[in-house]
Amino acid sequence: MKKNIQVFDNVLQLIGNTPLIKLNKMTADYDGDFYAKVEAFNPGHSSKDRIALHIIEEAERQGLLTPGDTIVETTSGNTGFSIAMVSIIKGYRCILAVSSKSSPDKIDMLKAMGAQVYVCPAHVSADDPRSYYEVAKRLHEETKGSIYINQYFNQLNLDAHYHSTGPEIWEQTEGQITHLVAASGTGGTISGTSKYLKEKNPAVKIIGVDAYGSVLKKYHETREFDHNEIYPYRIEGLGKNLIPTATDFDMIDTFVKVTDEESAHTAREISRTEGLFVGYTSGAVMQAVKQLNEEGEFKPGDNVVVIFPDHGSRYMSKVYSDKWMEDQGFFDSKKVTTMETIQYIK
Repeated sequence: MKKNIQVFDNVLQLIGNTPLIKLNKMTADYDGDFYAKVEAFNPGHSSKDRIALHIIEEAERQGLLTPGDTIVETTSGNTGFSIAMVSIIKGYRCILAVSSKSSPDKIDMLKAMGAQVYVCPAHVSADDPRSYYEVAKRLHEETKGSIYINQYFNQLNLDAHYHSTGPEIWEQTEGQITHLVAASGTGGTISGTSKYLKEKNPAVKIIGVDAYGSVLKKYHETREFDHNEIYPYRIEGLGKNLIPTATDFDMIDTFVKVTDEESAHTAREISRTEGLFVGYTSGAVMQAVKQLNEEGEFKPGDNVVVIFPDHGSRYMSKVYSDKWMEDQGFFDSKKVTTMETIQYIK
């Protein structure tokens, strides 16, 4: 009989309890201390593992899912990967409607995890029948024995982070957190985490990160949906062309907008300076921190937590590809490329 073997029953037991890692070089000249909540340490390499497991297990508790059923979802890639991973372990089929803006790396990963993938045009309105929102709804209606996760409009998205990410950050900082900076896409991460933190200390400042081309910042400030704010942008998993009910705007103090180009370069900078290989959205969050620092937001004694949502391996054909960066017009004489560090011996 085997004794004292330290083992996890399956990969799902590794979800959550991600580390808080101090940022040193990038923030060396900033007032305050800065810490990254690195969600790439989840087994599915993103924060979306938390909501996938929570929502699916809640559906099981309610009797909505039995083995052999199908899970349908809309995703920019990370949620889909997490759902596919959970589906494998629990015995469900997985059908995903994915935005064409998602990196080829993400789409290939979804296929590798056994998901049935429908790639939908990114730059159409949310109510267009070709949009990944509408395609997912149709697939759900057409598939017997299926549930639709619907992360943008699912309260359980917030609840997952209220019960996990928020308590983890509070405990890891021993309640000393002064600022939370996080991307807002579906809004579940920032809303659920901030709800917990605000209950513990209403003075914690919650700062959402939005993209130019998204409606979220304007809606937060005016509670008006402005179609004129919408135009194509490149960052995945950040911003929206609709208002997700999974975003609790009352839990967010302010929003900062960031550009595609600066976010891409900042993602690369994090890798080169902090040794953390993070995704495009993490670059956007750190770019927001840079802008906030320039505006004098932080002071000595502050403890700022930034959420890095996913791993850089999801973006090898995008922000970590010199060709893609060049094609977007993101390189100029001031920017360092990875190619400059490579020498080929013939």
